[in-house]
Amino acid sequence: MFYQSAPTGPQEFAPDFVKYFQEKEDKFYFHTHNGVILCVEVYTDYIIRFRYASEGYFLNDFSYAIDEKFSKKVEKKSCEELEDYYLIQTAELNVQVEKKALRVTIKDKEGNILNEDEKGFHWEELKNHAGVLPKMTKKAKQAEHFYGLGDKPTTLNLRGRRLQNWGTDEYGFAKHKDPIYKNIPFYIGLHHKKAYGIFFDNSFKTFFDFASERKTAMSYWAEGGEMNYYFINGPELNSVVERYSELTGTPEMPPLWALGFHQCKWSYYPESQVRDICNKFREYEIPCDAIYLDIDYMDGYRCFTWSPEYFPEPKKMVDDLAEQGFKTIVMIDPGIKVDKDYWICQEGVENDYFCKREDGHLMRGKVWPGDCYFPDYTRPDVREWWADLYEGLMKDVGVAGVWNDMNEPALFETDTKTFPLDVRHDYDGNPCSHKKAHNIYGMQMVRATYEGLKKWGYPKRPFAITRSCYSGTQRYSSAWTGDNIATWEHLWVANIQCQRMAISGMSFIGTDIGGFTEHPSSELFIRWVQLGIFHPFFRVHSSGDHGDQEPWSFGNEAMQYVKRFIELRYQLLPYIYTVFYQHAKYGTPMLRPISFVDQEDPHTLYRQDEFMLGDSILACPVLEPNVKERPIYLPKGWWYDFWTDKPIKGGDETVVKATLEEPPIFMKPGAVVPFYPVMQYVGEKPIEAATLHIYYKNGVEESLVYEDAGDGHAYKEGDCVEKRFTVEGNGDGMTITQKKTGPFLPEYKVYDIVIHAMPFTIDPILVNGKAIDLEDVDILEYGRFSF
Repeated sequence: MFYQSAPTGPQEFAPDFVKYFQEKEDKFYFHTHNGVILCVEVYTDYIIRFRYASEGYFLNDFSYAIDEKFSKKVEKKSCEELEDYYLIQTAELNVQVEKKALRVTIKDKEGNILNEDEKGFHWEELKNHAGVLPKMTKKAKQAEHFYGLGDKPTTLNLRGRRLQNWGTDEYGFAKHKDPIYKNIPFYIGLHHKKAYGIFFDNSFKTFFDFASERKTAMSYWAEGGEMNYYFINGPELNSVVERYSELTGTPEMPPLWALGFHQCKWSYYPESQVRDICNKFREYEIPCDAIYLDIDYMDGYRCFTWSPEYFPEPKKMVDDLAEQGFKTIVMIDPGIKVDKDYWICQEGVENDYFCKREDGHLMRGKVWPGDCYFPDYTRPDVREWWADLYEGLMKDVGVAGVWNDMNEPALFETDTKTFPLDVRHDYDGNPCSHKKAHNIYGMQMVRATYEGLKKWGYPKRPFAITRSCYSGTQRYSSAWTGDNIATWEHLWVANIQCQRMAISGMSFIGTDIGGFTEHPSSELFIRWVQLGIFHPFFRVHSSGDHGDQEPWSFGNEAMQYVKRFIELRYQLLPYIYTVFYQHAKYGTPMLRPISFVDQEDPHTLYRQDEFMLGDSILACPVLEPNVKERPIYLPKGWWYDFWTDKPIKGGDETVVKATLEEPPIFMKPGAVVPFYPVMQYVGEKPIEAATLHIYYKNGVEESLVYEDAGDGHAYKEGDCVEKRFTVEGNGDGMTITQKKTGPFLPEYKVYDIVIHAMPFTIDPILVNGKAIDLEDVDILEYGRFSF
């Protein structure tokens, strides 16, 4: 008898013809003859979910990414059967589902194709791994551009790249290294001047091919789970990010001090060194709001403990530093030292809080303390337990914030750098292996941390930082880009990563300024600070192995440069706080590549050095040594040089001055940009007057200034104020109007007003219809005055 051997490789399958169709509330189900089900669910007129079941049934519908506050808002939806396809319509989109193979084409109301399947949904059955590998293949338009996907240290425009999401502790990662720390399976496509987004909500290891294998196709797939993605329409790039943020959530407002300057090192100890560092900041009058304690503050690297040798009186130290204006931030890792005399370890074992292997044994892994157990943060009771562990740090000692590291999760002495894949997780009542839980582990850790800070730090606002994350982590935490290197190449990478994270929904982002490993030259350090003042999270951090990286560590001349730009950061705090408010309320990315400023200009689509912070400030950092000038490309229209008020026309590449004294910064005509006086820390002294820098425009421009108490939660009840300024110039004069919404009253009562680039003689000036004596006007330079 002859027996045919079974195929040894994976087998690939695809849907066949639609057998029947069902409509249930806001969901449309398409069933094929070979048992595939496609569920199309209308979330809003702009957001549509596509979910495929390859085996005739769906898994439990659960996601850590989707914000619990999200609510569906559908103006219109319908579905009709035509000869070859079904047509689903919303107020903004037309979705065609082909009867053959369930291929999908999505069009706008004008009939423009936004996104369409090539092969569409297909899958592999992995017999040797008892799983399904779901795949999606879309058509890649000839001139289609791709952005997003989190912290990838590669070109901003992703066309031609193949990338993956699998959180990895990648110490000193190289340019183009993939994967690294973060897992954000969301990308934005742009073609024919119209943008859309795809969020592939699958926490397994995911892969994205942006027309790398074939120029006419892009694909994404996962090593398990379902093909479950959301289509998000623009057509503006910013609108795609805002709608993705509506779906996955936005942060609460941070304490204002968290947007100040932070100083960190591995590690500042003992206590005398911490005090010395803080004293020098005040001695040199360099503003600083936060000082960090890395793992050496602990007793033998045991989380939630203090070293009796290095920090014998932690509360007194933290209180004394607070009197100087410093907020103390401490590191907490997920690894709990295996130690029968360590109460947290005992409590975790007794209550069964730690992760287990497939056979039921506790999972052990080596990190800084040696052998450790690891909490299963995918269990609600474990998150609650973890949150309550912060009582001692927050309530008793007075720590102001927490920094979660090593939460990819990272392990030493293993080839994979992480947990064995047979480790089991609860996944909030959806039991699974580490294959599914790996990419959300860091997110759930910092979620528990955030809840602890919110509870035990009340009424102050929580401030958490994480190294690893998944989509939606922005609801709980800020982040930094991990263990970078003190090189010019990594300065370039830092610029790209922060822009990419912001357009991937997580704007509260920064880098280790100066590089974590190795040691920067004074010039590199200055240039990195000049970039960092425009990043929402503004922190110097280093390993300390190659030299110190405090502002005074590079000599007096370099210190003066660094001090000058840190002071500029503090002047810009009300503007940056306003930009954060726009992000928190609307999901608008705080950092925007210039393609997001003018997506219709093809010259912007591959630019990656220049970026905007908010609506009004455009920065172009210097990313190479010994530079005195550099080429830049500004979006079309006019811009003002921040240093000289000289107008520069956009739309062409231009060479501009780029000295250490004056790096390229540009202001938008018509902008109203608030400045606060320089302080050594937020709240050091009362603000007597805020300065409004107003830039002339021949035309009309609107600006927003948002203010609240800068801490506490009263703003959630409406104790805040939005000030909307309208600037209107006509060549002969300019009118500035302000409209206020909200009851909050800032401590200052007056504005100092600086008007830039006036093209006409100053006479007269009217405020609320009353003339201002010109003797009260200071002519600062041509076309610029204050009163």
